[in-house]
Amino acid sequence: MTSFTKSMLKLIRNSAIAMTLATGVSPALAHDDAYLDTLKSENGGQLRMAGIYHFELVMVKDSKNTKDNQLMVYVTDHAGTKIPSAGASATATILNGKVKTTATLVADGDNRLKGMAKYASDANIKVVLAVSMPGKSVEQARFTPFAAAKDEHKH
Repeated sequence: MTSFTKSMLKLIRNSAIAMTLATGVSPALAHDDAYLDTLKSENGGQLRMAGIYHFELVMVKDSKNTKDNQLMVYVTDHAGTKIPSAGASATATILNGKVKTTATLVADGDNRLKGMAKYASDANIKVVLAVSMPGKSVEQARFTPFAAAKDEHKH
């Protein structure tokens, strides 16, 4: 490695450090789950980040009994720009205590993926979402879509 190359690498590294310090935000922490939970999502679902994507999971909020219910996932980039879902697919694994349900989601126009699964709108539900966008690696995100409702009922 030449001294010029070493100098350029050092300059790039120092510039990146300076930018991070100047903004006061760590790039790795900019979109953590706690931050995403403070944002109002476009479709009323819970937002999560995975790779270059934001996934918004929307589930039926008022299903008291376990039955077939719809679930939708909206795909955007970090700036909120819609990413077309054509050719994409996803699997949602819904966990509620010891009960595990799996749903297959398919492209549903625009930036949506849609599927059906048996679930009730329970505050303890956890969802593991695996999304395959065309030509990309599978991205995975974890959701607690009804946890806010659980927190609101604490006294």
